[in-house]
Amino acid sequence: MMDIFDLFTHGFIQRALIAGSFIAVLCSTLGVFLVLRRLSLIGDGLAHVTFGSVAVGLFLRTYPFYVAIPIVMLSALGILKLVEKARLYGDSAIGIVSSLGIAAGILFASVAGGFNVDLFSYLFGNILAINRAEVSISIALSVVLVAVILFFYQELLSITFDEESAKASGIRTERINKILVLLTALTVVLATKLVGIMLISALLILPPVTALQLARGFRSTIIISSVAGITSVILGIVVSFIANLPTGATIVIVCFIFFLASFAYRHRG
Repeated sequence: MMDIFDLFTHGFIQRALIAGSFIAVLCSTLGVFLVLRRLSLIGDGLAHVTFGSVAVGLFLRTYPFYVAIPIVMLSALGILKLVEKARLYGDSAIGIVSSLGIAAGILFASVAGGFNVDLFSYLFGNILAINRAEVSISIALSVVLVAVILFFYQELLSITFDEESAKASGIRTERINKILVLLTALTVVLATKLVGIMLISALLILPPVTALQLARGFRSTIIISSVAGITSVILGIVVSFIANLPTGATIVIVCFIFFLASFAYRHRG
């Protein structure tokens, strides 16, 4: 047991736990709205766009997140416009933007001389390598984004369950939809460092669907989802370090185990 307690004395573990916990709360909270609106795959689509924008950032020899944030936010708005104006289903719009993001990433990686170590780390995540500046950015953006969710909570709740009624009652649904997809874009870019581009949608989907197995109301769903997300991150980091496993993948497996346990509990007997 002493070895486990000693683990928390390492600076890089502390940074990973702090940043991971804040991002987990953000993903788990936002994921509830996305899952209930059947937009959960938007995280996966925007993760592919993040891959392309990270490749552009590395190609330009600049900090990848400076490039990723505006590109991914514009892509999120693009998905929304395709759904509204081109009359495409959400999954079709996500697929179009997703494939373009991956194609752009491969092209820029090829021009730059192939897939280097930096790009690989963004694909699969390396939260144990997160630095102090990235911890500060993660905390600041997580707090701001959660505050925005709380500020627009009633509007988000209304359009989640009945968008037509929300529009009829005077809620500016187009604006709220834009806020939702922009929040998702920022969350995806933030979580890239945590679990990696390839595994990012799991953190947006698994804690919420775990909570939906157990919760009896919307607020309790958000609370249980956040607790499941934070616990998954903490256990994933500890287990991966002790067992020498990839951290991002371990976090996702822990999330999935929680989902299986909640599913079994709900359907017991």
